[in-house]
Amino acid sequence: MFAQRDRVENLPTFDNRKIHYGFYLGFNQNDFKLNYQNSPIFEPNISIEPTAGFNVGLIAELRLHKNLSLRLEPGLVSNSKRVIFNHLNTSSNPLDSIREIGSTYLHVPLVFKFSTDRYKNIRPYLLAGISYDYNFSSNEANQDDNSAAQFRMKTHNFMYEVGMGIDIYLYFFKFSPSIRGVFAINNEIKYDDDPNSKWTAPINFMGTRGVFLNFAFE
Repeated sequence: MFAQRDRVENLPTFDNRKIHYGFYLGFNQNDFKLNYQNSPIFEPNISIEPTAGFNVGLIAELRLHKNLSLRLEPGLVSNSKRVIFNHLNTSSNPLDSIREIGSTYLHVPLVFKFSTDRYKNIRPYLLAGISYDYNFSSNEANQDDNSAAQFRMKTHNFMYEVGMGIDIYLYFFKFSPSIRGVFAINNEIKYDDDPNSKWTAPINFMGTRGVFLNFAFE
């Protein structure tokens, strides 16, 4: 009797659907990848302190092949980071060396999902694709810059994503935990008006890199 129960497949026709929908909840931790420019004035030294954030969104999946599908996953992502300009710690104003960045994004990934064949009620998969981020907290249009303690980022940004997960077929729905890395394609920093700014002039590239842990319900 127990052996027969173990062989029962939940949602046996779920993967025959051409299109299906769902939603996800999850956590993220983002920091920045930094590349410096050579500075004749000082040696740049910048560190990032990230905190855990939250993400929530919707899923629309189009089946292209029995092992391949295309997913659109628009959602909201929130997180915060502290940027510490260690080379400015000797400044007469200690606040000059710290910038708090709280961010809320519209995050729109378009990813391919490569799945194995289903084994009973599980199905591992890989993810790869690109995403667009609209940064609601970018400050890009702010006329003030770091000289007025305003750190600015670009509003429109693009990422690439890679990850893995597993589909678990339950009695009423499919549960899919996944983990993915998110990496910026473009430089996200908005440079200060002063080309010799002690905050932004040393930075050649500043782009998001993060880890997302999502729990999808489909």
